[in-house]
Amino acid sequence: METEAIDRDYKETFGDSVLKAICAMANTKGGEVIVGVADSGEVKGIEIDNKGMEKISHKIADKLGLHPQIEVKEKNGKKIIVITIQRSNVPISFNGRYHERVGNTTREMKSERLRQFFLKKANWDSLINEEAEFDEMDKETVKMFIKMANEKGRLTVFDENTDTKTIFEHLKLSDKGRLTNAAILLFGKDPQRYFLNAVSRIIRLKNEITPVGDRMISGNLFKQVREGEEAIKNFFGVRYEIKEFVRKEIWDYPLPAIRKSLINALIYRDYFRWNVQTQIKIFDDYIWFYNIGGLPEGITIDQLREPHPSVPRNPLIVHIFYLAGFIEEMGSGTGRIIDNMKSAGLPEPEFMKDK
Repeated sequence: METEAIDRDYKETFGDSVLKAICAMANTKGGEVIVGVADSGEVKGIEIDNKGMEKISHKIADKLGLHPQIEVKEKNGKKIIVITIQRSNVPISFNGRYHERVGNTTREMKSERLRQFFLKKANWDSLINEEAEFDEMDKETVKMFIKMANEKGRLTVFDENTDTKTIFEHLKLSDKGRLTNAAILLFGKDPQRYFLNAVSRIIRLKNEITPVGDRMISGNLFKQVREGEEAIKNFFGVRYEIKEFVRKEIWDYPLPAIRKSLINALIYRDYFRWNVQTQIKIFDDYIWFYNIGGLPEGITIDQLREPHPSVPRNPLIVHIFYLAGFIEEMGSGTGRIIDNMKSAGLPEPEFMKDK
């Protein structure tokens, strides 16, 4: 039985090129980086002692979060370093960039390739952001979330005065003091500092191409839900019925369906697609909610009209919205929207797959 050849990369000295190669191998199928040997195969050798080995080990751990096997060997009477890398189960970056091995070369992943890579390796919302700090989190939003989760009985171990770091560690919104993308988008004061197009755009149009009103809503997801719903309501009509001296508001669309559609658009979108906004377009005779990403694997358009499993693209974000009482996290949301529309005497919504 044939065995797969080991991927090897040769470097004359230890430096950033070695770290990039280790990063790339960890993201691909593993391999060996051999230091002290030229590309031509000529053994140059390297001066190394125990202290030098320790520095190399610490450098790899600090820059890549990896602890590969590192050995000093002799070849042609000279010392070389052999670094053996295993394939990583999580994406590995070097100085904020992701590399992979293509043939016997190390290449930086471009945007579309990077998106495909992450979709296979990890969820966007669980990735650690190396730049954001806890003082960028909005404490009032955190307190509001804890209050809502307490009232729902879904998170009662904390109160509104609990330290944010403690809450985030418990909810897997941070790891070893570093914030996840989910934490920033859910609770950040200014998430758009890191995710420019993680915004909601709500447009009122009189036809397919002529806008008569336009709102861009930024901030964290809780703010986008709250202000987004108000913006949508301001763009369509309401009438009033008075029965037994009680005035009842009758909106163009049932508000529970609008709220649920807005939340779905925000929490299920593909945030790897950084150049796309979440959009809601309001016409005279229909309203259109759009987010990028398509349906999860294994879910069809037809299944949205019946009970189906919940397959969240952003599980951390979805779970926080569940704890807050916004959703049920059981695949019933689209069915509720359909029921809301039927109860209001309106046509059932249409679901279309993003291309």
